[in-house]
Amino acid sequence: MNFAHPYILFLLLLVPLLAWLRGKRGRQPAFLYSSVQLVKGITGIQRSSAGSILPKMRWLVLSLFIVALAQPRLIHSEAKVKESGVDIVVALDLSGSMASEDEGFVLNGQQATRFIIAKDTLKRFIGRRTSDRLGLVVFATQAYVAVPPTLDHDFLLQNLERMELGVINGNQTAIGSALATSLNRLRELKSKSKIVILITDGQNNAGKVPPMTAAEAAEALGVKVYTIGVGTRGVARMAVGTNPFTGQKVYQQVPVDVDEDTLTAMAKKTGGKYYRADSTTTLQNIYADIDKLEKTEAEVKKYTYYDELYSWAILPGLFLLLLEVILTHTVWRKLP
Repeated sequence: MNFAHPYILFLLLLVPLLAWLRGKRGRQPAFLYSSVQLVKGITGIQRSSAGSILPKMRWLVLSLFIVALAQPRLIHSEAKVKESGVDIVVALDLSGSMASEDEGFVLNGQQATRFIIAKDTLKRFIGRRTSDRLGLVVFATQAYVAVPPTLDHDFLLQNLERMELGVINGNQTAIGSALATSLNRLRELKSKSKIVILITDGQNNAGKVPPMTAAEAAEALGVKVYTIGVGTRGVARMAVGTNPFTGQKVYQQVPVDVDEDTLTAMAKKTGGKYYRADSTTTLQNIYADIDKLEKTEAEVKKYTYYDELYSWAILPGLFLLLLEVILTHTVWRKLP
């Protein structure tokens, strides 16, 4: 426990002095006699205890009020917040090909789609960037802002969780539009570092913004772009339906067509880096590498939370003050 204004406690030293001075001055007599001989017979009578208790109560009330003015408080908890000053927008591909199940994409011991692995890995990345503003752009035939850059990571995770393939038109892939949409959310923000992480498994075949034009805009705005090509090399299986008799999924082999040349050029243009993710472990390592690269000098702020305790002094003081007034005018009433 400490006091917000500890210097006020020095007033407590004056309380005994004031009480002593008050006692030295004495009280004004209630009756005046022409001769002490008239009251000689009652000189042995002792003063009522009320005469000593009531003044003490008054000085105690004053002391409690002084303590309350000093604002006692209990340190409840302390938190250290590191602000890295990095703003990140993740552009996630929701095209239909993200439903492919590459051999290396495994989650909890079972083979999963590229989209499921990408979403799960992104969740882990968000959990590590607790002090960064993070945003989410989803794209396929068009690009949309799912979550603008925010420090409310719970809100971001909730929106990421509800993202599924098919929520937008997934027939084509607009990589350039995805980057341009991400840049629009970053350009007005003031931060030490701005980056875009773009995840896709295809080639740009939609949208009005060519990928390299968007990369040039990113370079001009000082935004670093990390591109990730998702999918194994060669072919991967994709569920195309369900067997009506067995209920099992029906798969077909589809070619993996990641435009690595364009993704590499985009990253190089902005000072970023291109990665190829052909398995769950590889994608996790890519995010870990980006997490390590995009660290800036942290500014540490310390926040202390207090429980205010001044009421513990005010309430007893008010009670004693009220009690003194009641006793003074009832049980311990004095002659005028």
